[in-house]
Amino acid sequence: MCSVQAIAPPSSSLSAGQIPPLVEEACAGYDWDGKKVLVIVPDATRTAPVGQVFRALHATVAGRCRAFDVMVALGTHPPMSEEAICGRLEISAAEKHSAFSAVNLFNHEWDNPEALACLGSIPAKEIGDLSGGLFSMDVSVSINRRLLDYDRLIIIGPVFPHEVVGCSGGNKYLFPGVAGPDILNFFHWLGAVITNPMIIGNKWTPVRRVVDRAAALVPVEKLCFCLVVQGGGLAGIFAGTPEAAWDAASDLSQELHIVRKPKPFHTVLSCAPKMYDELWVGGKCMYKLEPVVADGGELIIYAPHIHEVSVVHGHVLRRIGYHCRDYFLKQWDRFKDLPWGTLAHSTHVRGIGKFEDGIEQCRIRVTLATGIPEDICREINLCYRDPASIDVESFANREDEGILLVRKAGEMLYHLDDRPDWAKEA
Repeated sequence: MCSVQAIAPPSSSLSAGQIPPLVEEACAGYDWDGKKVLVIVPDATRTAPVGQVFRALHATVAGRCRAFDVMVALGTHPPMSEEAICGRLEISAAEKHSAFSAVNLFNHEWDNPEALACLGSIPAKEIGDLSGGLFSMDVSVSINRRLLDYDRLIIIGPVFPHEVVGCSGGNKYLFPGVAGPDILNFFHWLGAVITNPMIIGNKWTPVRRVVDRAAALVPVEKLCFCLVVQGGGLAGIFAGTPEAAWDAASDLSQELHIVRKPKPFHTVLSCAPKMYDELWVGGKCMYKLEPVVADGGELIIYAPHIHEVSVVHGHVLRRIGYHCRDYFLKQWDRFKDLPWGTLAHSTHVRGIGKFEDGIEQCRIRVTLATGIPEDICREINLCYRDPASIDVESFANREDEGILLVRKAGEMLYHLDDRPDWAKEA
């Protein structure tokens, strides 16, 4: 097994010209002749120079392979068009039909039973050990059956602080990236029960242990490229097994992707980039900033371009709304048969709170300044503000007043220098 890592100083980044030789070195220890290779990449909701690594891989090994194809690790996100996948790979339509004409492009199909293969299950005793005793149940593990037609999987994806698993990347692009519903619903709810503030930005979480255990059931050799981005550049690239590459990359991510503040803010304007096209992914603008909102404060997700709660999961979210963890746990018989991953998303967006004597009390107010109408915001238990009423610049340079503006939210994690009591107890 060959592994390589390269780290640029935090003040600079790796150039595009440095990527091909690193990819070549990482691939040198493998036999590619006649192999069928599937490249697994994230969708457009993750920032990383995936296309540069893809091009380098294609130039290095595709000519020796019997097949060199791509699958988008959608998880439960909507499928991408061929044009959108080409955009993710940073190739033009003309290139797709010339230099890359032999590359088949696939979307994952998490909700199509015929597209999935069962790999077995993680038994209840192991789940109990992995979850720290929070759960004891058999968990079925299924994955897109196309993976089993290949000799080697190549995973390309960035590593950031993550609300469900702690730090994204590595085997997470298999689970939930190309996984079936049982395993992804289970570990998303496991993360929600532990809570976002206790998970996000931490490496060895119970959810990461479950994800790695599920990945051990995939009977295909894996090579992983974990990318750590900073600003518009690539600060580091790590290659090897998904576990080893992620381990090294997450250390760098923790150095570069966590912003520490000395005191909490009563108002946070969290601006969603255009790559978040629905609240399902735009919720990251809450997850990454919840730790620095003061008790009783307000976090505003500013995203005039978002008009959907969720194309895939919106019907369930319109039914249940957004609530804290205990709202569901203390009424579990009402909610246990709904998709656990959707329940988890609900709790992550609404944040820490309590549910006592039939009354829900959340720690902070979450307001949508989006294209989602006011009546729907109220229906799903979130506050509303007309995005046209917001002057973004009026929030700038006011941290001494307790007001924080984050112009591109969703990837950088904000933490307080001293962890508050509510985060310790969550």
